[in-house]
Amino acid sequence: MKLEIKDLYVRLQKENILKDISFGIEDGSFVSLLGESGCGKTTLLKSIAGLLDIERGDILLDGDSLLPVRPQDRGTVIVFQDLCLFPHMSVEKNICFSMELKKTPKEEQKRRVRELLADVQLTGFEKRKIQEMSGGQMQRVALARAFAADPKILLLDEPFSGLDEKLRVEMGALVKRLQREKHVTTVLVTHDKKEALQLSDKIALMHQGEIIQHADARELLCNPCSPVVSEYFGRSAYVTGEVKDGVFAGEGYRFACGEADGRYDVMMLLDANVCCFKSRERGLQYGKEDRV
Repeated sequence: MKLEIKDLYVRLQKENILKDISFGIEDGSFVSLLGESGCGKTTLLKSIAGLLDIERGDILLDGDSLLPVRPQDRGTVIVFQDLCLFPHMSVEKNICFSMELKKTPKEEQKRRVRELLADVQLTGFEKRKIQEMSGGQMQRVALARAFAADPKILLLDEPFSGLDEKLRVEMGALVKRLQREKHVTTVLVTHDKKEALQLSDKIALMHQGEIIQHADARELLCNPCSPVVSEYFGRSAYVTGEVKDGVFAGEGYRFACGEADGRYDVMMLLDANVCCFKSRERGLQYGKEDRV
């Protein structure tokens, strides 16, 4: 499902939170809303879900406005940071919640639960109580419950922020795999630059209620549209060197890369292990390295 945001303004408590937001999200793609706290990311996510009133503008799904559509009928499913699982219910009951509302036959519910638990690597956990599960396991249940609703648009509001680094990476990889397999248009709110760069097809970088650049990682890192974008991505090193036999060397740096032999100017985003190579002979190229 293609999602389009057009000239969107949102006011909360007489303050403009979102200002002239316009961008599109292609069917089946993964987009991150990235930016510092308070920039309007979650407000935009809630607006898409229909949880907030719109001052003006429009939100369209495959060309049809969602504004007159009730939140429960939009086909959007949102996973919040606190997950909102029902602690008194079993894993199976939590996942079945949306299917119960749709009066899905019991046998179909059980089949879908088994399938979804396999997807999130929790086979056999149907009867487990939520309070008996770890944080990572609860994240997986919340994800299974979201997919059980067959979302047209999956909205994720920093769902991994409470996890340690290793588990966060694992959950990000799981979400990306399921998103691709199920071809679900997905919007992730995050303030983690590395997470956005690794998971997203495109990133909408937000600042003070506006989207200042909406592009893929290569464009954001190599062709920032303003100093705000360039500065946001933090610690960078700019070096000149040479690639020979798949190894770049220059100005104190040496690492494996996938570029052809030759001289390069390289911008390295150190915190995210991302490099942008500009060949002096062939123009801009791009690669992600395991180490810089």
